[in-house]
Amino acid sequence: MAVAGSACPRRRRLLILASSGALSATAARVCAQAAQDGDALLLARPLALPVEGVPASALRDTFLEGRPGHPHEALDIMAPRGTPVHAVDDGRLARLFSSVPGGLTVYQFDPAGQLAYYYAHLDRYADGLHEGMPLRRGDLLGYVGTTGNARPDAPHLHFAVFRLGPEKQWWKGTAVNPYPALRRLG
Repeated sequence: MAVAGSACPRRRRLLILASSGALSATAARVCAQAAQDGDALLLARPLALPVEGVPASALRDTFLEGRPGHPHEALDIMAPRGTPVHAVDDGRLARLFSSVPGGLTVYQFDPAGQLAYYYAHLDRYADGLHEGMPLRRGDLLGYVGTTGNARPDAPHLHFAVFRLGPEKQWWKGTAVNPYPALRRLG
């Protein structure tokens, strides 16, 4: 099975696939390296916390928690509906998207186009937000909500980070746990 860095299976499945022989040792090494590269890239970025008023000490690492049919691979940052959500880094707004699982979402690329930041379950977007616009760390993106498959009584920001492959596809990448990078901001 040939695997490029952007087509790596999720981390949890990586070991299972490698041990079962469904993923070659070389492909497993490529995927593991992509995940480590993503961790290093994220830790090197000058990030800000995404949800206004939520300190780093209040974050909970939900990255490895299971969800029905898939691993979570994101942080759920609980906050009241309507709480402002800000860009964690400089970069570019790659995509505004609405989906059944994520509801109203924003995909942001870092300045080098190596990382994608994913903000989901937004109640609404900030006024004037549009695809392709430059973003600065701290810019208002939207507001915490419960769109998509979020429980109506549990408003939160679903925040994920992906290491992008050379194709720079906003929907595809190797998941990177944002918890260590955000937790150190406290």
